Amino acid sequence: LAARALSGPPRRRRWMRSRVAGVAVDSKDHIWIINRPGSLGLDERESMPPGRFSFVPAPPVIVFDPEGNFIQAWGGPGEGFEWPEEEHGIFIDHEDNIWINGGGPGSYQALKFSRDGRFLLAIGKPGETGGNNDTILLGYPADFDVYPIENEIYIADGYTNNRIIVFDANTGNYKRHWGAYGNRPDDFYNRRMLDLNQFNVPHAVRVSDDGLVYVADRGNSRIQVFEKNGTFVLEEFFIADPVGLGIPWDLDFSYDPEQKFIYMADGTNQNVWILERENLKVVDHFGQWGRNAGQFIWLHSIAADSKGNIYTGEVLTGKRVQKFTLLTNQKIK
Repeated sequence: LAARALSGPPRRRRWMRSRVAGVAVDSKDHIWIINRPGSLGLDERESMPPGRFSFVPAPPVIVFDPEGNFIQAWGGPGEGFEWPEEEHGIFIDHEDNIWINGGGPGSYQALKFSRDGRFLLAIGKPGETGGNNDTILLGYPADFDVYPIENEIYIADGYTNNRIIVFDANTGNYKRHWGAYGNRPDDFYNRRMLDLNQFNVPHAVRVSDDGLVYVADRGNSRIQVFEKNGTFVLEEFFIADPVGLGIPWDLDFSYDPEQKFIYMADGTNQNVWILERENLKVVDHFGQWGRNAGQFIWLHSIAADSKGNIYTGEVLTGKRVQKFTLLTNQKIK
């Protein structure tokens, strides 16, 4: 998908994109990725002889059209905010604002930007966390979604904390939070004990058009579903986890009016699972471990566009974006 970005000005031809931690789609079906420039190895940053064949890290945020043509790029330190040490997630809200977060030490913020990279809002403070029941500070958030009707941002707060927390998406004012089964989250939870009464790395959150909140509880290999006020609705476990990294890494919905299906990125088994949204049961899947087209290495993120196409991002040594096209004879009914 990103090959066409190598055309254009000389400096852009030297860009080297790295681990694609997040992928998102905007209202124009443009594809947004957030990659990790700091994760390029020395052998990727330069080569011998130097000069003509050397590469420079690409900007963190890069935008393509559905055909893979480069549109724009931006990101990095700026005035009024602290850019994360290691990029993690990206989300485009109903007003085409861009939300990003980080995954490195002290990355305790959700940052909001305009589509041209102008800073708008920060939720949380860099390097500060206050535990699971703090209403101002975050704890290494992993993902977010904005529900348009109330304009609220739902944050999977995620690696240090283990909760879902909700803020006003314009002001950043706190609204509510909850843990697994809608319970109060516990600061003294030991992730290694696998206490199912607590989230264990809530790694993704998506809010459906009918107002249900879907949480990918990666460490517990399950999806839990809630009403917007945190009332628990149902859950489903996914047990084919040979290495203990968890199954649901990211989620998105099919684009039909009923959002009949969930696409679940599984970075352990390197699969995309297709689930019935109504009951979370598996109906199909695709993918396997590997570097070839249609295979994955550390599948980390997933997004669907209005045509039914699916986009995936890979971290670790995968470092790529792939596009999967919905065949016309397989359109969602």
